[in-house]
Amino acid sequence: MLMADWSTVLLIGFGLVACIQVFYYGFFFSRVAFHRPPPREQYRQHPVSVVICARDEDENLARNLPGVLVQQYPSTKEVIVINDNSTDDSKYILQELKKTFKHLQVVELQQEAKLISGKKYPLSIGIREAKHEILLLTDADCIPASEHWMQKMQDAYTEDTEIVLGYGAYHKTRGWLNKLIRFETFHTALQYLSYALAGIPYMGVGRNLSYRKDLFLRNKGFSSINHIPSGDDDLFINKVATGKNTAVVIDAEAITRSVPKTTWGGWLRQKSRHYTTAKYYKPLHSFLLGLYFFSQFSFYPLLVAAFFLCPWPYVAAVAGIKLVWQAIVLYRAMRKLDEKDLWPWFLLLDMWMFFYYLIFFPALWRRPAKSWS
Repeated sequence: MLMADWSTVLLIGFGLVACIQVFYYGFFFSRVAFHRPPPREQYRQHPVSVVICARDEDENLARNLPGVLVQQYPSTKEVIVINDNSTDDSKYILQELKKTFKHLQVVELQQEAKLISGKKYPLSIGIREAKHEILLLTDADCIPASEHWMQKMQDAYTEDTEIVLGYGAYHKTRGWLNKLIRFETFHTALQYLSYALAGIPYMGVGRNLSYRKDLFLRNKGFSSINHIPSGDDDLFINKVATGKNTAVVIDAEAITRSVPKTTWGGWLRQKSRHYTTAKYYKPLHSFLLGLYFFSQFSFYPLLVAAFFLCPWPYVAAVAGIKLVWQAIVLYRAMRKLDEKDLWPWFLLLDMWMFFYYLIFFPALWRRPAKSWS
C-alpha cells in the first residue's frame, strides 16, 4: 500500500515537471521556433557606430575585424576599436587597417581604470566617443556571418525601439566539446530571445547586441554595476530593457560567430565567470529561469525513477508528449539560428544539461574574478 502511494506521488511529480517543460517550450521557446519578422512598410537607414573592445587581441583583430569593416551598409557608419592597454601587436595591426578603412576609429587606452572591473570602462569610453545614436556591439574574437549583419541588426529599429538583441554563436568544429558548447550557447539564446519576444527581456550578449547611445547615457552607463566584473551586457540589459523598447533579430545573416574554447578547463572557467551575474537579475526573471532550471534538472532523474516504480505506459505517454513537442520546437529553432546540425543529437545534449547544471550551479555564489578577458 505504501509503495503504491509513493508511486502515485512520483508519477504526479514527474507529470508536473513534464508539464512545466511543455509550457516553457510552448509559451516561450516556440516564439523563436515559429518567429516571423513583423511586417514593415518602410525601413529607415540609421547611421551606426560599431564598438569593439580589445585587449591583447592582435590575432583576432587581424582575422575578424575586416569582416566588420567590409559590411555592406549604404548609410553612414563607423567602427570604433578601444585598444585597452594591449602589450602585443594590436596597435600596429589597427594602424595598418586604418590606412585602408577610413571609417575605422581607434582609441588607445594606456591606463587602467581604478575601482571599475571588467571591460566596462573601455566600453564606456568607446560609447561616449561614438558619433551616432545607434550602437552595435561585438567582440574582437567575433566575425559577422555575412556582409549584411549591420543592415539586419539596424533594420529592427522603430521609433519605440531602444534595444536589439542578436545571436552570438560559435564556429562549428569537430568533437563533442564543440557540440556541448554550441548547444549550451543555443539553449541560452533560445531563452533570452524567446523571453524578449514574450515581452519579458532579461539579458543580451555582448557578442551581438545593439542599443541607443541615449539609453546608455540616460541610465548613467554602467555606474550601478561597475563593481561587478561581468554584466556589461546581461546586467545592463536586465536593468533597462522592457517589453516595449526591445526587439530581436533572428536571421542567419545577422549572427556573429567566435572561436569556442578547445579545452574543458578553459570552457569551465569561462562559463563559471558568466554565471556569477545571474544572482543580480530581477525577481521575476530569477523565478522564471529558476523554475525552468528545476524542471529541466529534475526531468531525467524522475523519468528513470518513474520507469521502474510506476506503470510504464503512463510514464511513456508523459515522456513521449514532452519529447516530441521539444523535438519539434528545437528543430525549428535550430534551423532559424543556423544550428540544425545539432538536432540529431538533441536528446543526448538535453540529458547532458543535467550534468551541466551540477557542474555550474556553485558558480552562482562564487566570487567573480576581476579579469574580463
